[in-house]
Amino acid sequence: MENSGDQFDVIIVGAGIMGSCTAYQAAKRGRKVLLLEQFDFLHHRGSSHGESRTIRATYPEHYYSSMVIESSHLWEEAQSEIGYRVYFKTPHFDVGPADDKSLQSVITSCQAKSIPHCILDRRQVAEKFSGKFNLPENWIGLWTELGGVIKPTKAVSMFQTLAIQRGAVLRDYMEVKEIKRDDVKGDILVITSNGDKYWGNKCVVTAGAWTKKLVETVSGLEVPIQPLNTTVQYWRIKEGSEKDYSLTGGFPTFAGYGDPYIYGTPSLEFPGLIKIAVHGGYPCDPDKRSWVPVLITNPVNDWIEGKFCGLVESSKPVITQSCMYSMTPDGDFVIDFLGGDFGRDVVVAGGFSGHGFKMGPVVGRILADLVLDGEAQGVELSHFRLGRFEENPKGNLKEFDDQVCPYLQPSE
Repeated sequence: MENSGDQFDVIIVGAGIMGSCTAYQAAKRGRKVLLLEQFDFLHHRGSSHGESRTIRATYPEHYYSSMVIESSHLWEEAQSEIGYRVYFKTPHFDVGPADDKSLQSVITSCQAKSIPHCILDRRQVAEKFSGKFNLPENWIGLWTELGGVIKPTKAVSMFQTLAIQRGAVLRDYMEVKEIKRDDVKGDILVITSNGDKYWGNKCVVTAGAWTKKLVETVSGLEVPIQPLNTTVQYWRIKEGSEKDYSLTGGFPTFAGYGDPYIYGTPSLEFPGLIKIAVHGGYPCDPDKRSWVPVLITNPVNDWIEGKFCGLVESSKPVITQSCMYSMTPDGDFVIDFLGGDFGRDVVVAGGFSGHGFKMGPVVGRILADLVLDGEAQGVELSHFRLGRFEENPKGNLKEFDDQVCPYLQPSE
């Protein structure tokens, strides 16, 4: 195989959005970069594919808001370099009970980060949306301008193309079976299932739902990143209202706090259909997924019928798609040096699913900083340390109750 045995400055394992953004960032800085993918590029087996992802800066945790703001600029910068769009802007709208703690934390975060926002009561929501949203008496809305839809597969392709243009080497169907320190060279040796060997000064593991398996194999460390099977749904908009709920018509991305936690995007990828789905999933093995999108729909139907005024034609979605999350018990990312025999030469990054895609560009920048400079500028990484799982009793592989959605169940 061409390039087998070559020496690289950085080897990146996993070519989803995080790995592709890291390859772009490292190659942009003039480093010799190798990006390895176990399947074909742009595959649908993980979490970096599909028609749409939401971008929003409204987070209960202030550190995510800052990352999203930087990421939005990096999305636009990459678009200008490639010459086409993957990020389509529209406002974002959060709704929920006025006393919901998470929603109140979102408002506090907006205030602390000086994110322009507007809090609307039930009457104001009805006026702003001309009756499209029908909120209960005790609910409020939070309107922010930083929102939009990202095209996932197109975005991953964009960053891979930009990385290639800057000299990065990309190889798919390269399943990494071993990462170790070369006893002679002292570098990081990466070995694939077909026997190819690559040496790197540094290595980044961004293997998505396979991160836990790979890290445990190469280091013995058990990282609590749980793959979850989830379902994406599209609903048909009532005839005559299609433009009202479209991105071109100015309809926002949105999220509903409470139980269930609902999120959605305006109509864009499928004309006449709107994406409304429930957050969460159920545990799965990424190598043994059922691929069957299953949903207990009643709570979601009730939410849609109660909050949207006659939005959808029927009580069932017209498209359901299987997807996969990979999440930690506390819902925060993992971004840290692997340590042990690897010291600071291997960085592991995972647990992004459910809300990480939008931050791909800034995560790529952070990971490139870590492996090339030893530290990341402008971001507080203490929230993402591996060590937090040992310190926090909730950081236990068996305790994923907060991430498991009761409305999504396995087919078996």
